[in-house]
Amino acid sequence: MFVTSAFAQESAPAAAEGDTHAGTAVPAEAHETFPPFNAETFPSQILWLVITFGLFYLFLKRVVMPRVGGIIDVRNDRITQDLDHAARLKGEADAAVAAYEQELAEAKANANKIGQQANDAAKSEAESTRKKLEAELEKKLGEAEASIASIKAKAMKEVGTIAEDTTSAIVEALVGGKTDKAEISAAVKSATR
Repeated sequence: MFVTSAFAQESAPAAAEGDTHAGTAVPAEAHETFPPFNAETFPSQILWLVITFGLFYLFLKRVVMPRVGGIIDVRNDRITQDLDHAARLKGEADAAVAAYEQELAEAKANANKIGQQANDAAKSEAESTRKKLEAELEKKLGEAEASIASIKAKAMKEVGTIAEDTTSAIVEALVGGKTDKAEISAAVKSATR
């Protein structure tokens, strides 16, 4: 037989009325051996250990492990999807950064081109304005020189007359008489040559 009979305790004699430990006495035959350590019960213990281990193994194999395996598979799939999504987003971000840098480089080149065009336009405008002003100044200078030459010629014409009048006045004041205009005119002309 695989199962041993249980050890029953014999009932202790009724205790006296004032005895508080009446039902706590352990009979002498119950002190023999603790049942799991009793060599007579080893075969039944091993049988129940095998049965319990087998049932526990089947429970783990058929119920727990598939659930755990399913959870692990779901998590692996989720991690794979998240990694793929992150890689796709990283690729999109890299493409956006590359497009931004290209647009920035084009904008800088365009700004430099616009700045150079504005600089060239300002230089050409300043050069044309300078040439225009120089031409106007040359024209005014020519007009001024012509005016000065005409004033000088007019003054030189009048210098002779003024010189004749002044000489006539000086001679009249010194000599005290009238002078001949032809003689004074010939003397002024000879002196001014």
